[in-house]
Amino acid sequence: MKKFKKIWKIISGIIIFIVCIYIVFVIYSSIYYKADDYAKECFNSSDIVTISEEKDYLAFVPNDYSTGIILYPGAKVEALAYAPLMYELAKNNIACYIIKMPYNLAFFGINRANKIIDKNPDINWYLIGHSLGGAMASSYTDKNFEKLDGLILLASYSTKDLCDNDIPILSIYGSNDKVLNMDKYEMYKNNISKNLSELVIAGGCHAYFGSYGKQKNDGVATITKEEQINITVNEINKFINNENGKT
Repeated sequence: MKKFKKIWKIISGIIIFIVCIYIVFVIYSSIYYKADDYAKECFNSSDIVTISEEKDYLAFVPNDYSTGIILYPGAKVEALAYAPLMYELAKNNIACYIIKMPYNLAFFGINRANKIIDKNPDINWYLIGHSLGGAMASSYTDKNFEKLDGLILLASYSTKDLCDNDIPILSIYGSNDKVLNMDKYEMYKNNISKNLSELVIAGGCHAYFGSYGKQKNDGVATITKEEQINITVNEINKFINNENGKT
């Protein structure tokens, strides 16, 4: 009987510990960066782009397209916050999708791009990841590079060695970004340097790839959010056009 009580105490302690960890995680994940009014304004269909919300993603689909982009959001950032960036890209005849990640953490939804790609496998697909979303997009690319025509990292880096996959990679970050760990960025640069195109946006910051206000510990941007998004869109368009022109 004493042995049984001792075992039950251990089991009870483990259960209580797991429950406490879960509660802490739920509280942690419930505090996240929410889309601002500008992002919400961009989530409206127009004559050239049809916008919709599905269970696992937001879609920005132009009337005509042969290229698609899937975006993995940054950690604890609402998917809707990237509506301005994706709407502008969609206006250039690119079907754009923002993944809604479980708990707003891309770590729990690394393979969610499959659901979209599998519906339309015959177009050119590019994966975009912002911050943590970029690291998870890199992990997806490492195992699914044959499905993609390119990877785009926004204020992020790849811990996976993607050089052997021979996949084109575009890396963009702001010169005033204080969230991106530049030591790690440089350390992991060899993982993508073989096929890398790189742009540093003068005056740009970490948060301005989305539209969710100021991010904790970020630097102060000397350009507007709209300017950073426009520069990013132009660079992505150039990258995609160059790569598609090679095929």
